[in-house]
Amino acid sequence: MKHETIERNIAIMIIFIVIAISFGGLAEILPLLFQKQVTEADPNLKPLQALALAGRDIYIREGCHVCHTQMVRALYSDTKRYGPYVEAGEQVYEHPFLWGSKRIGPDLARVGKRYTDLWHQLHLLNPRSVVPTSIMPSFPWLSTTPLEKNSIANKMRALRRVGVPYSEAQINDAENAIQDKTELTALIAYLQQLGTLKSLQND
Repeated sequence: MKHETIERNIAIMIIFIVIAISFGGLAEILPLLFQKQVTEADPNLKPLQALALAGRDIYIREGCHVCHTQMVRALYSDTKRYGPYVEAGEQVYEHPFLWGSKRIGPDLARVGKRYTDLWHQLHLLNPRSVVPTSIMPSFPWLSTTPLEKNSIANKMRALRRVGVPYSEAQINDAENAIQDKTELTALIAYLQQLGTLKSLQND
C-alpha cells in the first residue's frame, strides 16, 4: 500500500526521484574531487595568453561550442580521426568547460596548428571557400570588429581567483597584447592553440 501512495502522489514521487538521483550523482562525482588526475593540471599546460583568452570569449559568444565538441573520447574511431583522447588534466584551467555535446562540425580539441592562420581566416569568413560541403555559417563581422580591451585584465584576475596561474606581469600586459587586434585575429589565436599545450599532442 505504501508504494501505491507514493506512485499516486506526484509531489512525493518527485521528491524521492530527486533524492535517488542526488545520491547516485554524489556517488559518481565526489570520488573524482579527490583524484589528482582530475584536479591537477598537466605539467605542460599553461593558461591562455590574453589574445587567445579573448578569442575564447568570442568562440563562446558566437556559439561555436554548440556545433563543435572539444572532447576526443577514448574510442578508436575518435582517436583515429582527431588524435589523442582528452584527459582531465588538460581541462583544469577551463572555466567554463567547452566539451560540447554535438558534432555537427568536427571536434576541435586537437585542431591547433593543423591549418594555417590564412586557412582559418578564409574558413571563418566564407567556409565554402575551403570546404565546399560545409554548412557552417560565415562570420564576416569578426574581421572588422576591434577587440574590447578594457575587460581582459579583470577577466584574468577573476580566473586567477579560481586557480588559473596568471602572473601579475601577464595581467598588466594583457591590454597591450590585444591592442589594435580584431575579433577574427583573437578567435584564430584561440583555435591555433587548441590541443598544442598538452604533452600528448602529436603522440
